[in-house]
Amino acid sequence: MEGVFTYFGLISHSHGFLFVTHVLLAAVIALVLAKMAVKSLRLVPTGTQNVMEAYLLGIIAMGRDVIGESNAKKYLPLIATIGIFVFIGNVLGIIPGFESPTGNINMTLTLALIVFIYYNFEGIRKHGVVHYFAHFAGPVKWLAPLMFPIEIVSHISRIISLSFRLFGNIKGDDLFLWVLLMLAPWLVPLPAFLLLTFSAILQAFIFMILTYVYLAGAILLEEESL
Repeated sequence: MEGVFTYFGLISHSHGFLFVTHVLLAAVIALVLAKMAVKSLRLVPTGTQNVMEAYLLGIIAMGRDVIGESNAKKYLPLIATIGIFVFIGNVLGIIPGFESPTGNINMTLTLALIVFIYYNFEGIRKHGVVHYFAHFAGPVKWLAPLMFPIEIVSHISRIISLSFRLFGNIKGDDLFLWVLLMLAPWLVPLPAFLLLTFSAILQAFIFMILTYVYLAGAILLEEESL
């Protein structure tokens, strides 16, 4: 955002530079947290290990009803990585002097494309190209010429839905906090920080659960057709 102070802005005011540095910062924080969690593994977890284990168990529980426990565990690395990366990216914008990389359409669109390509790849890998895309035609053969293009558009729209939902919400949160800090820079914005933190968690959760839903739609074709 133009005119907003950032620490990296002391080096360069280039929007591209600020975006890339905040993306890298979010990635580094995620890697450091992961390293801290496995640095000294204990049977009775404490500290960062305890938090990360609770996080991973929560993701498995979230995906169990959507895609089944075995598949929830299978795709845990993808979902957990996306979740923590998106959450850290969201939270960065709440800290004065930093920007949310998830408030940039380039990052959210990239994440959406990764999910889109991956779940289609998994569907093709499991069912084969013909069977997977035949599912797009629907169960009624004479409606296939109508249903197939509708399904294609529906799947492509998921890219827009995933990317713009996250981008729009985080960008709106950043603008809200920016205006609030200009109007009342001291104690008044404190409740807003709690609200924005909740929003950061919520948006990461939505991105993760939708990824599970799209994966379920791609690999559980038999269950859908029953």
